[in-house]
Amino acid sequence: MTKIYGEGDTQVRALQDVSFSVSKGEFLLVIGASGSGKSTLLNMIGLLDRPTNGNVIIDGINTSTLSDNQISSFRNRKLGFIFQSANLLSDLTVLENVTLPRQIMGNNGTAISDAKKLLTTVGLEPQMYKRANKISGGQAQRAAIARGLANSPSIVLADEPTGNLDSVTAETVVQLMKSMSRKLGQTFIVVTHDHRQFGDVDRVITTKDGRAFEGKESSKIEVTA
Repeated sequence: MTKIYGEGDTQVRALQDVSFSVSKGEFLLVIGASGSGKSTLLNMIGLLDRPTNGNVIIDGINTSTLSDNQISSFRNRKLGFIFQSANLLSDLTVLENVTLPRQIMGNNGTAISDAKKLLTTVGLEPQMYKRANKISGGQAQRAAIARGLANSPSIVLADEPTGNLDSVTAETVVQLMKSMSRKLGQTFIVVTHDHRQFGDVDRVITTKDGRAFEGKESSKIEVTA
């Protein structure tokens, strides 16, 4: 997969011939220096942007064949997102924030009970009825993890999920994500500039100058979950 921005003299190859597969339940880190292409890679996998060449295949579906409307629906059903900032809606309760993805899908049946279970699992049962602006940064990021899991996605994509946290809180969030991966068989793809805080993970992909390496040079992204 290749991603090119601009044309002519201003052309930038943000990604060049990147390819790897991810299996269900894997906890995968994507590391690299600023500008190495790791965030662009996450945007491609997250269907937030389309590659210039190549395909993103998720659950056997070649997403390059989907229309923009189909992409949006597919993203809501198949992908969960955790960002550096929790991005909770401050005027909603923690519980309401976590149920939001299911409401967007129109799948409200067990949304509240499932959200409560997730919030209990991430240790936020006492905070679930508080407004999102009344909880700490670490609690907000745990709520963001629960929200990212609300749709039972094939993949959770996390972009610098500990970037705004102190080291102790970051360690708690890392262990929580790894625990959820094990307990739920949940696939995580995590972009980070500091892989040391994640300890042992299933795999590490390193990006450099728009290319991806895993022991050797890697090059289509296929995600099977």
